[in-house]
Amino acid sequence: MVIDALLPWLRWLIAFHIMSVMAWMAGLFYLPRLFVYHCQVAVGSQESQRFKIMERRLLKAIMTPAMCASLFFGVLLVLTPGGVDWHAGWWHTKLTAVFCMFAFHGFCSRWCKDFAADHNGHSEKFYRIANEVPTILMMVIVIMVVVRPF
Repeated sequence: MVIDALLPWLRWLIAFHIMSVMAWMAGLFYLPRLFVYHCQVAVGSQESQRFKIMERRLLKAIMTPAMCASLFFGVLLVLTPGGVDWHAGWWHTKLTAVFCMFAFHGFCSRWCKDFAADHNGHSEKFYRIANEVPTILMMVIVIMVVVRPF
């Protein structure tokens, strides 16, 4: 069976999943911080243009490919026999937090488009608070996977 063929590759799948998640998380931590700094410069200024380029490149060249790789390797891990106990509560909590991480990525993408069009509608404080969301989600995910409290 195709799924059984994944077993010899389990350690490799785990390694590539961790690496892709790390790259994705780095972007999710950094992009809202760029938004904080972008709020501090004048619309249309040279600094604003520089932030637009940095934000777009981070989102398109690093974050989105890393998110896709995280999803790909995560799905392969789920398909690996014995990888998931579908009745365990920790799994559902982790999966919910992962879906929230995807949603946050979507919000970051939207905010990036808003800045690119000079239509940012949020304050510096908003982005400072938003910058904490991926940290909290990451903590929930790691605790669920490592500790499996329920």
